Amino acid sequence: MIPIRGNGRELIMMIKFKFFMAMEPPTCTHQEKQVHVVNGKPVFYEPAELKAARTKLRAHMSRYAPEKPAQGALRLTTWWCFPVQGSHQDGEYKTSKPDTDNLVKLLKDVMTDLGFWRDDAQVASEVICKYWAERPGIYVKVESL
Repeated sequence: MIPIRGNGRELIMMIKFKFFMAMEPPTCTHQEKQVHVVNGKPVFYEPAELKAARTKLRAHMSRYAPEKPAQGALRLTTWWCFPVQGSHQDGEYKTSKPDTDNLVKLLKDVMTDLGFWRDDAQVASEVICKYWAERPGIYVKVESL
């Protein structure tokens, strides 16, 4: 853990986890769950593309999973680095889909499953950025608040 002190404040945040997953970020999001009706009741399921995205994230993040879940309030910072396309440049903000809130939901679900925290409700603060990048991947940082 790395302590971070605020500007003249007593606030000390501790970095719990910090890592970069070199990969092409999945563009399929949690919003793409499907529903069908069985005996008059809705049944939700994940289409194949969403299952593949979950499996990909799980495979990359499992090596960073902690021995014990983080406790208390947390800040999650993610930088989604998409491969540069067309006239875009390295480091330029990505302003096209997928939306940041949809991207991070699947990542948080996988982090919960892997035991980074007990419940993603512990994430009380989020910073989510999307960039075009020469080196695609997802940067993840979790700090205690």
